[in-house]
Amino acid sequence: MLKRLTRHPRFLSLAARLLGLYVAFAFRTTRWTLAADAATEALRGGLAEGPVILAFWHERITLGPGLWVTMRGRIPALAPKHPQVLVSRHRDGVFIGGVVARFGLETIHGSSDKGGSSKGGSAALRTMLRVLRGRGVVAITPDGPRGPRRVAATGVGQLAALSGAPVFTYGAATTRCIRLRSWDKAVFPLPFGRGLMVLMAPFTVPPEAAEAGRAAVEALLTEACDAADAWAEAVRRGTGAEAALAAARALAGRAPPVFAPPLPAGTDLLPDEARPA
Repeated sequence: MLKRLTRHPRFLSLAARLLGLYVAFAFRTTRWTLAADAATEALRGGLAEGPVILAFWHERITLGPGLWVTMRGRIPALAPKHPQVLVSRHRDGVFIGGVVARFGLETIHGSSDKGGSSKGGSAALRTMLRVLRGRGVVAITPDGPRGPRRVAATGVGQLAALSGAPVFTYGAATTRCIRLRSWDKAVFPLPFGRGLMVLMAPFTVPPEAAEAGRAAVEALLTEACDAADAWAEAVRRGTGAEAALAAARALAGRAPPVFAPPLPAGTDLLPDEARPA
């Protein structure tokens, strides 16, 4: 009976609201530092007025809404936007939707794990493209909803390549948190700590470079999370925090990846001296 109760829509709705309140409380009582100079400059330079793709690992989903609250306060052009978060069609996706609604985020029900190959994934991809064509914001966890952990699925590369929208990759960590024993080792923040947000410089993906875009998202997300984690661990140890923060800022200020156009068929890549006589 207890199991049936916990699956009831009303119970899930109430639990989502309570968790949303808690996440908001943890966010407001955490002293945050933002490493995002290149991303902030790009948004202030006009990108905030157009479409935006925001990607973060599923394990940091409780830390995602806080970035939006922070950037919306710094970039006026973002204020009227309501990010659309891709979540699964299952109960966990509905539950996550209830949590992020607390922060003004809306949901698209689908899945990133199959890209456009499944009916649900194809419909979600079309919906996200419509949002982006309307200059909206789409937030996606490329390894959700079931992993593998920190392996980006094809959907994020397809979305970036088809839309041409700039992709912002994001990682965050707090000094006071719990690691859950879930497949993604999810981070559950605790209040009254310190936190670091690492938002990488944006990049666009050409139509023919979907797979390269997917790989870039995967690499950048892991780098951002690792940098934030290294800073949080240094703060907890009481040594090396300044160096870790400098490294995170340097990472966030690094030039974004540039995707070279494909070479024409038959292009000879050998230097002259390596060619047979």
